[in-house]
Amino acid sequence: MKKIEAIIRRSRFEDVKEALLEADIEWFSYCDVRGVGKMREERIYRGVMYDTSSIERIMVSIVVRDINVARTVKAIMVAAYTGEIGDGRIFILPVEESIRIRTGEYGDISLYNKEEEK
Repeated sequence: MKKIEAIIRRSRFEDVKEALLEADIEWFSYCDVRGVGKMREERIYRGVMYDTSSIERIMVSIVVRDINVARTVKAIMVAAYTGEIGDGRIFILPVEESIRIRTGEYGDISLYNKEEEK
C-alpha cells in the first residue's frame, strides 16, 4: 500500500477530483494548505504592492493498493498540469498497515469493498 500526497493549484482541484473518480479512486481526503515556493504573487491594493510569499494550494491525500499507484499518479499529473511554475508536487510514501474501523479488516482488503472484488 502507498500513500499519495499531491499538492496542487486550487484552480485545478475539480479537474483532479474528476480524474480520480474516472480512475476508480473513490475515496480521498483534501485540505487547504499554504506553502512557499518559486512562484511569487504580487498584489496591488490601493496603489501599494504587496509580496505574498505564501502560496495557497490544496493537498490531496490518498491511500491506494500498490497496483493502483501508477494510474492514480497519472490521473493527478494529467489533470493538474498547466505547464507553468507552481503546478505542484506528488509524494509517494509507504504505508505499513490499513485497518477498516467498522469491520476490523486489515491490509489491502480494508481499502475497498469485498463486494467489488472481481
